[in-house]
Amino acid sequence: MHVSTKKPSINCGRGRPRTIWRLGRFIWVMALILVVLPMLLLVAYKWVNPPLTPLMVQRFFQQVGDKDRKVNFERDYVSIDEVSPNLVTAVISSEDGRFMRHKGFDIPQLKQSYRENKRGRRVRGGSTISMQTAKNAFLPHKRSYLRKALEAGFTIGVEKLWGKERIMEVYLNIIEFGDGIYGCEAASQHYFGHSAKTLSKHEAAQLAVTLPSPLKRNPGHQTPYFKKQTSLVEGRMTRYGHIDLKSKPRKKSNEDDETLWDFIRWMRKQ
Repeated sequence: MHVSTKKPSINCGRGRPRTIWRLGRFIWVMALILVVLPMLLLVAYKWVNPPLTPLMVQRFFQQVGDKDRKVNFERDYVSIDEVSPNLVTAVISSEDGRFMRHKGFDIPQLKQSYRENKRGRRVRGGSTISMQTAKNAFLPHKRSYLRKALEAGFTIGVEKLWGKERIMEVYLNIIEFGDGIYGCEAASQHYFGHSAKTLSKHEAAQLAVTLPSPLKRNPGHQTPYFKKQTSLVEGRMTRYGHIDLKSKPRKKSNEDDETLWDFIRWMRKQ
């Protein structure tokens, strides 16, 4: 009788290295997509108009999921040359007075917000038009430290790659002016029945007042508060005058040269 001396093979664990390798490859590919794709979009959007934004998709599913809310999507992209200068002045004077001077971040406003928050007071946030453009073009509207960090990165990117005129053009074409109403052309047609190119000073001020809370404020339902804010914006517009997006205004203080990193260093000293 023959007795085999060959040891039985142990198969357990043979597939584990392959599984780990596949998992590692998947994580690497996903990380590459999450890093490279946004960078490609950042470069592409310098010339290509964003077809959709995360907020548009988010709002669509909110509308579908709410039986008391109609599904609405109004948008018509136009170049900055087809937008009334009144609207450019209105949104800058209302949303970001230092837009033409800062490098993406309003450092004095960020410092003020930081001081007031430490005292427990609620103040206007330091979000600039550049930051709002970065957030709306690339990121979902979800509060988190990660999103804030990504927003800062994209803000630096759009300031470096796009320039002020392109930032304003994208901003005015993707910003929300009402439930399912995106961009100044759609808003102008919806509320006033004509193109954004022919917006009057008063109409432009009304659209600017809509921006901080577009689902609650709009020119179609003007409250006393809405009318008061419109008058305030019109007054600021008179003081600002015509704004040339192609120009490079002279700096008015050393804070105009400060970057986000300067603010972070300042904050650490507080």
